Amino acid sequence: MEAAPAPSAQAQQQQRGCCPARDRRLEQPLPGPEGRAGGRPPAMGKRVALVLAGCGVFDGSEIHEASAALVHLSRGGAEVKIFAPDIEQRDVVNHLKGSPTEENRNVLVESARLARGDIQDLAELKASEFDAVIFPGGFGVAKNLCSWAVDGKNCTVNEHVNSTLQAFHSAKKPIGLCCISPVLAAKVFPGCEVTVGQDKNIDGRFPDAETASAIAELGCKHICKNVNESHVDNANKIVTTCAFMCKAPLHEIFDGIGTMVQEVLKLA
Repeated sequence: MEAAPAPSAQAQQQQRGCCPARDRRLEQPLPGPEGRAGGRPPAMGKRVALVLAGCGVFDGSEIHEASAALVHLSRGGAEVKIFAPDIEQRDVVNHLKGSPTEENRNVLVESARLARGDIQDLAELKASEFDAVIFPGGFGVAKNLCSWAVDGKNCTVNEHVNSTLQAFHSAKKPIGLCCISPVLAAKVFPGCEVTVGQDKNIDGRFPDAETASAIAELGCKHICKNVNESHVDNANKIVTTCAFMCKAPLHEIFDGIGTMVQEVLKLA
C-alpha cells in the first residue's frame, strides 16, 4: 500500500488555523518588562497635583473648572493626583436655593465626590513628588482655602495651602490657578503677576472686576486677559486664567482653562 503524500505547507497552515502573515508576527520580539518591544520604557507624563476646595461652586470647587482641568491634563498626558485639606467647610450652601443651610461638611469628604473617591489629604502632598500643582476655582477657594470671601485682601491662607504654594514656588515648579484662586498667589507671593480677567466690568461680563484692584493693593500686577486666554508669570512660574470670573459660554471657559493647563505643562 502506497504512503499518503505529505501535506503541502499551505495545507499545514490551514490545519493550524493560521496564515503566513500571522506566523511572521509570532516571530517578532516579545514586549519587554516595560510593555514595549525591547523593554524600552514608555514616555513619562508630567506629574500634577490638583487641589480641590469642596464640591460645588457656592461652597466648594467649581465643578466645571475642576473637570475641565482634569480633561486637559488627561489630554496632555499628565499623571494626576487629587488633594484637599481635611477641614470643615466655612459654610454649606443649598445650591438650588442659593442660601446657607445648618449642615456641617468636610472639605476633603466633599472633594472626594469630584475625585471619584481617589483623593488624599493636602497635608500629605509632597512637592518633590510632582512637577506642578493646579488650583481650580469656586467660592470654596475664597471660603475654605483662604478667608478672602470674608476678609478680602486682608485674608489668611490655610496653612497647608500656604505651605504647598511655597514648596512648589521654592522648587521653581509651575503653579496653575483659575477663577478666584489667583488671589492665593497674590496673597502668598507679593509682586507676582496674575489675571482674574478684566479690571472693569466690560459689557457686564466681569461682575467681579474689583478683585483686580484688590490684587493690585496687595502689591501684585493684574494683567487683563479675555476668558479664552491665560497669563504666564515666567519669573514666578505662575499661570492664571479667569474662567467663571467672566460671564461667558462654557466652551470659552473650557478653552481658557486649556491654555492654562498647556502653559503649566510646558513649564513643568
